[in-house]
Amino acid sequence: MSDDTHEVLAEVGPRLRRVRKERGATLAGLSEATGISVSTLSRLESGLRKPSLELLLPIARAHQVPLDELVGAPPVGDPRIRAKPIVMHGRTHWPLTRQPGGLQAFKVFEPQRRLEPDPRVHEGYEWLYVLSGKLRIVLGEHDVVLAAGEAAEFDTRVPHWFGSTGEGPVEFLSLFGPQGERMHVRARPRKQ
Repeated sequence: MSDDTHEVLAEVGPRLRRVRKERGATLAGLSEATGISVSTLSRLESGLRKPSLELLLPIARAHQVPLDELVGAPPVGDPRIRAKPIVMHGRTHWPLTRQPGGLQAFKVFEPQRRLEPDPRVHEGYEWLYVLSGKLRIVLGEHDVVLAAGEAAEFDTRVPHWFGSTGEGPVEFLSLFGPQGERMHVRARPRKQ
């Protein structure tokens, strides 16, 4: 076990005691509410027993606190991504994900220009969503134009190309999974 893990585990006992006392609960009362013996609860609070999920979950429920509060999960860092734009082949990409590999997200700006489609294939799966303008997509035998608010998804092993229609610039979001990972989009149904 790493030093960080030992440190986190050592802080659980005092945190359990503090939360219990803040709520005015006794060991006997907590034992009754959780089904965990008084001696086990006492050993957890004193650090003589290592905490486990089987013990911490009923304690968290009894105190009506998130499990994170009992184990002292690290605070979440600043979620903002301050990516610098990348210009490739006349197209500007703003990375929207931090980690390399795996699922990648980009905001893309394609200037107004009329290019001859040059379909390519590679491993992966792609999802596109048009923010503004019109995006031409050539996918296998299909040649379609997406307008703002429309989306497309496809396996990148099918010959594909996308770009401006030549009628104006287009701005879109691109999600790409290099290992063929499919996108999972969850949205609330519209109220009718």
